[in-house]
Amino acid sequence: MAVERPPLLERPEFERQSLGKAATTDVARPLSLAERLANMDPVRKLTVLLAAIVIWELYTRTAEVPALIFPTFVDTIAALWKGLFQYDLATQTWTSLKILFAGYAIGMAIGATLSFIAVSGRFGSDILSTLASMLNPLPAIALLPLALIWFGLGAKSLVFVLLHSIVWPVALNTHTGFMSVSEPLRMVGRNYGLRNVRYVAKVLIPAAFPSILAGLKLGWAFAWRTLIAAELVFGAASEGGGLGWFIFASRNELDIAGAFAGLLVVILIGFVVENVVFRKIEERTLVRWGMQS
Repeated sequence: MAVERPPLLERPEFERQSLGKAATTDVARPLSLAERLANMDPVRKLTVLLAAIVIWELYTRTAEVPALIFPTFVDTIAALWKGLFQYDLATQTWTSLKILFAGYAIGMAIGATLSFIAVSGRFGSDILSTLASMLNPLPAIALLPLALIWFGLGAKSLVFVLLHSIVWPVALNTHTGFMSVSEPLRMVGRNYGLRNVRYVAKVLIPAAFPSILAGLKLGWAFAWRTLIAAELVFGAASEGGGLGWFIFASRNELDIAGAFAGLLVVILIGFVVENVVFRKIEERTLVRWGMQS
């Protein structure tokens, strides 16, 4: 029996005489100087800083704010220059940084240890979650009076307070990163025979490094502001005072421009660490590994 074919559908044909002008764009062209500068991250951030400085200077001059309340940017820079070359601002800044580096290194070691214990089993995870839920909400500066009783006046008390600011962000973010590693990647590591420390170093840490780096950033920020806050009260206990004590002493002497100069140093150090040190780490790890653009 012959099968009838369906009739062919005829499609009307269209013939256009003129297509007109097509919208075209440049496939490749050299960028202008303004476009090249706009694509540079440091230039954009520097522009924001310059805008903030201009607004600061214009506000203090046009609003005629008293110098005892809000000094101009020019007066602040003059006080910063005076503090660096006539007073001990550079020495006090280095004193604060030495305490910060010591506390940060010890805090990272403790936080990493707690994270490794947490990934070792359910009981280790319970230890970290329980301790974090009890101690993490506690303000670090609230431990300073106890630290003074236990360790006396000196750098040890400040380091103890810094540990509380660093340990929990590092440990919790590291543990969160470890827990977010996919199961197929874990199985690959086990199939290669990786166990214990080698398994953590070659599989968990690279895969969880975005969370680990975020914890290091938080730990740095918390530690830096905790140290300045502690030195504002007890900074004279360590080698004649740190950067926080310089700010406090300037305020007592009604040298408000000097106090602003100390605050400016705090801001500049934080800016450099965040946008230079941690940015270089990101470029050599996350960007190179394709985890971040």
